[in-house]
Amino acid sequence: MAAEDAAPAGRPVGLKPNAIGFVDALVIGLNATSPAYSLAAVIGPVVALVGIYAPGVMVASFVPMLFIASAFYYLNKADQDCGTTFSWVTRAMGPWAGWLGGWAITMTGVLVVGSLADVAVSFALLAFGLDGWVDNTFVRESLTVLLILLMTALCVIGTELSAKVQNALILAQVACLLIFVGVALHSVYGGTSKYDAVEPSFGWLNPFGAGGAALTGGLLLGVFIYWGWESAVNLTEEVENSATAPGKAGLWSTVILLVTYVSVGFAVVAYAGPAFLADNADEEEFIFAQLATDVMGGWDWILLLAVSTSAIASTQTTIIPASRTALSMARRRALPAPYGHVSRRFRTPDVSTWWVAAIAIAWYLVVSHISSNALFDSLTALSLLISFYYALTGVACVVYYRRHLFRSVRNFLLIGLGPLVGAGMLAWLLARSIADMSDPENSYSGTSWFGLGPPLVIGIGISLAGVVLMFVWRLRAPAFWRERPSVVDPALVDTHTPTRTP
Repeated sequence: MAAEDAAPAGRPVGLKPNAIGFVDALVIGLNATSPAYSLAAVIGPVVALVGIYAPGVMVASFVPMLFIASAFYYLNKADQDCGTTFSWVTRAMGPWAGWLGGWAITMTGVLVVGSLADVAVSFALLAFGLDGWVDNTFVRESLTVLLILLMTALCVIGTELSAKVQNALILAQVACLLIFVGVALHSVYGGTSKYDAVEPSFGWLNPFGAGGAALTGGLLLGVFIYWGWESAVNLTEEVENSATAPGKAGLWSTVILLVTYVSVGFAVVAYAGPAFLADNADEEEFIFAQLATDVMGGWDWILLLAVSTSAIASTQTTIIPASRTALSMARRRALPAPYGHVSRRFRTPDVSTWWVAAIAIAWYLVVSHISSNALFDSLTALSLLISFYYALTGVACVVYYRRHLFRSVRNFLLIGLGPLVGAGMLAWLLARSIADMSDPENSYSGTSWFGLGPPLVIGIGISLAGVVLMFVWRLRAPAFWRERPSVVDPALVDTHTPTRTP
């Protein structure tokens, strides 16, 4: 049936149901995290902070992600709304907290899309030997903007097409990363590394080896590299078996990411040694390009292409949560109605998608000309927002299911203790990070904005802008703020029968 036939004129147009399956959702969740790009962006800074304990920090960062993924799974069973955190927190804790959660999700997309596209373009140019173009700011930024526009168009054209593109991209980057890990570890044990290689040790899995502010900073970056798996849940209205499949895709995404990150973390630290990585951490993601050449030789384009395809994929999938959250907010009258428009032809949220892209492009062009460390500063600020809305979701799960927590051990662990512990860990990390970043000397760039570290200034600025906009919209359109918290349908817990809450 054509989309036009499924949505006759005069009838509200909704997102296309059953557009993709579980595997497609899983792939989109994985690609949204951009494994190769995430590693390229943070492996140097993480090692600079915690040294050989980088793999341990990646394991420690996984723990709250798993707990929060459990919260996403059970909240999605109760309410299959593409607004995810916004909708769930509103139902559990009221409109004020829900609006702030939705704002945080939307702004994470704005903060990171430009950086993702920039890395995708840079590594693609390096892979094809066009190194000079990378240093040409005008060429690189022009290609970055074009890539964002292209990925946005794919998101608008349809979820099915997006899923097909994502399937190809994830296979390419995972295969490239596994080849890199194998060759790097072979060089370490064969004694052919160009650096002061060290043999891997299980002691590297101890996340508390570094301690102090270094551990906090490393964990915050760890949160960033796992972020994005919930994109699968943002597609809940478009996935087959929408009450369970999206949540399962999110859970499995975190596990697969854990294996990938720890493997690459061991390989990179062992091959190059912590001293080299720490001394060159200011090169940010381009340290991966150097290691690609050293490890792979003439085949370095394999790893460069992995990072590029990873960033391309994530450029597309990162737009999904932001645009669908804006759509959900508009449907509930928490944002202006135009953001809730759904294309009658493609059955996707076209207006909100293009708006996210436009704001992301503007942010990228402005911030990239402020500081040479703007990428890292934006990523760190991004992690503050991620910690906030993940923690909020964990608390919402406990509150929403509060009448059912003690009916079984399973309920207590999976919808009570787990999400609450995950939320607590992220809240602690958020508080410690704010305290650390208030001192500019603890920031990665070492510069000062208004007497504070740049990431904290960015985070505070975005949060204050959200609060101001929330109050302005509350005065202009108060209908959304009349909503009252609710509790979960008992059938969802007692019989495990997925039924959307009315």
